[in-house]
Amino acid sequence: QVQLVESGGGLVQPGDTLTLSCAASGRSVNSYAMGWFRQAPGKAREFVAAVSWSGGVTKYADSVKGRFSISRDVAKNTVDLQMNMLKPEDTADYYCAADSYREIRTPWDYVWIGQGTQVTVSS
Repeated sequence: QVQLVESGGGLVQPGDTLTLSCAASGRSVNSYAMGWFRQAPGKAREFVAAVSWSGGVTKYADSVKGRFSISRDVAKNTVDLQMNMLKPEDTADYYCAADSYREIRTPWDYVWIGQGTQVTVSS
């Protein structure tokens, strides 16, 4: 079993930077690929970014490529999502997720997911 706890959400203005953090715990959590999904009001949950178990491989949705950066600290069991140049369309609940595979599957999916943290981008 893996437990995931997100933090760092909030209200920001367009163009701002915000970093989300995910604290992971549980057996073998460092052996799994991890990442982020998001869900905007009235829309389906969508993939945002993922990182392999070692942190050496990353994958991004086209909508965030070049603006968001995912990283993980294996020693601390954390995964961060740095979000730059935020847009109103980035407004959503962001969920940390973990897969049961080491590498990033295509399409990437999850086995465990956190409770989410809200991000609102508005002027």
